[in-house]
Amino acid sequence: MLVLPQMLKHEQATACLAMLTQAMRQEPPEVVVDCGALTQFDSSALAVLLELRRACLHDQKTLTLQACPERLSTLARVYGVLDLFAPVSGDAPAPQDAATLA
Repeated sequence: MLVLPQMLKHEQATACLAMLTQAMRQEPPEVVVDCGALTQFDSSALAVLLELRRACLHDQKTLTLQACPERLSTLARVYGVLDLFAPVSGDAPAPQDAATLA
């Protein structure tokens, strides 16, 4: 399972994406990202997740988000990409609360 950091803003985006992409390659075909620690973020967090999704698709993997903060869902709605992440849940990780990105 991949885990997002507590803070993911523009300044951290490039390094975070590189780390997640490298780690994703070691994951099974169903990649899970725990977003539960994410408390300080901007639209760069959404950009990182979208690019990670592209990398997963390239490697023929799926991407699932768990414990997605409500603010991140709101950003996705504003940017018109919520459908890529829906259904998104702010609850604790649980299979029925996961958002599968495929």
